[in-house]
Amino acid sequence: MSSSSNGFAVLKHRNFAFYLSARVLGTLAVQMQHVAIGWHVYALTGNLYDLGLIGLAQFAPFLLLILPAGHVADRYNRRNIIAFCLAAQLLCGLLLLGFTLTGLGIVWPVFLILTLFGSARAFMMPATQAVLVNMVPPEDFSKAVALSSSTFHIAVILGPTLGGLLYFYGATTVFLAASALLVVSVALMCMTKTAPQAVSKEPASWHSVLEGLRFVMSRPVVLGAMSLDLFAVLFGGATALLPALAADVLHVGPSGLGLLRTAPGVGAALCSVALAFFPITRRVGLWMFGGVALFGACTVLLGSTTSFILALLALLLMGAGDMISVYVRHLLVQYETPDEIRGRVSAVNSVFIGASNELGEFESGVTAGWFGLTRAVVFGGMATLAVTGLWSVLFPVLSRMDRFPHAERAVRSKAA
Repeated sequence: MSSSSNGFAVLKHRNFAFYLSARVLGTLAVQMQHVAIGWHVYALTGNLYDLGLIGLAQFAPFLLLILPAGHVADRYNRRNIIAFCLAAQLLCGLLLLGFTLTGLGIVWPVFLILTLFGSARAFMMPATQAVLVNMVPPEDFSKAVALSSSTFHIAVILGPTLGGLLYFYGATTVFLAASALLVVSVALMCMTKTAPQAVSKEPASWHSVLEGLRFVMSRPVVLGAMSLDLFAVLFGGATALLPALAADVLHVGPSGLGLLRTAPGVGAALCSVALAFFPITRRVGLWMFGGVALFGACTVLLGSTTSFILALLALLLMGAGDMISVYVRHLLVQYETPDEIRGRVSAVNSVFIGASNELGEFESGVTAGWFGLTRAVVFGGMATLAVTGLWSVLFPVLSRMDRFPHAERAVRSKAA
């Protein structure tokens, strides 16, 4: 296989390899922590609403800070921002470690720590999404996106599994191991260098902060892709309920929960590795809507089964479907955005992603408290399918898209 077609050839760029390693280790640590937090909180309270509050505690500061964070990502070195945010996540890990060592039987300190984590994540996401284009040449960008996504999901695979296994030795062990990984992640990020970025010269103001939002609203393709993911995953955020599903429906312990949390990452990683070697270039809209529909249908299956094996299969396919949607959306946003506002547009994208994930977890916890655990999961999957059909009508330019816009322009230019 030639280097041009080898999805791993992009690792020849030293700084990209360092960045990728730092991101994988940081993600691995965070995923380990999430398994321990969810199981520990549910074991302490047995309250479904508390599982929803885990998501809300991270989303509330994220929502308040994300747009200013996008402006920061356009004015300052994105590598430095990411390193600082990883250090803040390390602090959160150490605080969680201290919480477990005290043996407190209350959960509100955990929510406070997650608020700090959500604040760090708000500044990290726009910088992370925007920095990749400054690390590799344009011809390697799509491969870098696919490989970054695949390694991210490998961490998502390993993190919950390791977290579940280490939880046999207590939450303290999980938080200690996660903190050690974050130390290495911070060091690697500090060793990474990026190409000069186009720095925004606009003074800090609400007008400049909202520039990314105005850009998104002016591009129906970008708006449709972002909002489809927002509402689909908002209603399909069943992963927040996995601790309760594992304990009360599937009757498995922490190791089983780790496997359940791992399954979406397995599906996403396998899909993203395939995309690294066989990127989507035609029928882009159909692939994106098909991925979201698969995610919704498998969410319905997850809420309808009492079989551990079927639940794992449903979660695996959910991850694959979500990966297709993420891949298409990320390329659409990055290819369509000028570099000088890339951080602010990435911030808007992060709002949509954060709302769909953390707010979706809160929504799942609330609906589970209202309607029951399995009914809430089934309802979320059906709502996701309904959103998919509605968005195909509201955004026909997206659902009928054949090529990515930049590729379409290149074809027209050659024809002219």
